[in-house]
Amino acid sequence: MISAQAVKELRDMTGAGMMDCKKALTEANGDMEKAVEVLRERGLAAAAKKSGRIAAEGVVATYVSEDKKSAAMVEFNCETDFVSANEAFTGLASDIAALVAKSEVSSIEDVKSLTLGEATVQDAVTALIAKLGENMSLRRYVKINAQDGVIASYIHMGGKIGVLVETASENATDEVANVARDVAMHVAALNPKYLDRTSVDEETIEKEKEIYRVQALNEGKPANIVEKMVLGRVQKFLKEVCLVEQQFVKNPDLTITGHLKEESKKFGSIAIKSFARFEKGEGIEKEEVDFAAEVAAQMKK
Repeated sequence: MISAQAVKELRDMTGAGMMDCKKALTEANGDMEKAVEVLRERGLAAAAKKSGRIAAEGVVATYVSEDKKSAAMVEFNCETDFVSANEAFTGLASDIAALVAKSEVSSIEDVKSLTLGEATVQDAVTALIAKLGENMSLRRYVKINAQDGVIASYIHMGGKIGVLVETASENATDEVANVARDVAMHVAALNPKYLDRTSVDEETIEKEKEIYRVQALNEGKPANIVEKMVLGRVQKFLKEVCLVEQQFVKNPDLTITGHLKEESKKFGSIAIKSFARFEKGEGIEKEEVDFAAEVAAQMKK
């Protein structure tokens, strides 16, 4: 009988998946050293050595249920764009997104612990690390359930950017989903930070006001008109960062609100209830490699 403690110890030592560790220990009759050898022979223990390398490439994958009522999006990272185009890598990302949409999760650790096939999501990631030879990381996820509308997704450039858009609409038709998808394309292009003005926190507005106030004073504007200028620039800022106030990318003559009003005349009332946008690798500090310096250093050895 292989104990859970032994499986955990082997996993900590090698970085291999839980099921792989259990199988190796069973094959080695509980001998820890022999189990390590089994994993090394299968290339599974190598995953631990790759865990420190920066994974800033990868894909964003989405899944929307057939009834368009539940959806999920994940960012799955690797080290190179070569691996990010690998079918096994993109396939695992899509499988995880589908699994998240159908499961109850509240953290990325919950996602990693979900059962995928005969193993966990984390075990599947670890196995793929061993197979493809790069560090990988399931970085983040979002899940949306539509109560009174539909959800649509849009993937840009093969997974560089992913967007989910949820509507509040009286009809849950394909036409409404197409309207939501057009808005998702807009979100991918213009990257709004907020849904509407009520979504913008007071701290952000006050920070913007202070910046504009200093700018106006530095421009030499009289103190009695500075506040009017500040208010005007804040209004401009809100129009730029709030989705419903942005000019629709497919028809700049209309704002998103205006576009939805036009579509509502054809398909019943449509409003945007929420949206989420992931861009691959955003916020990850990539390692700058000086290949000339690396070659020079090798030549000195």
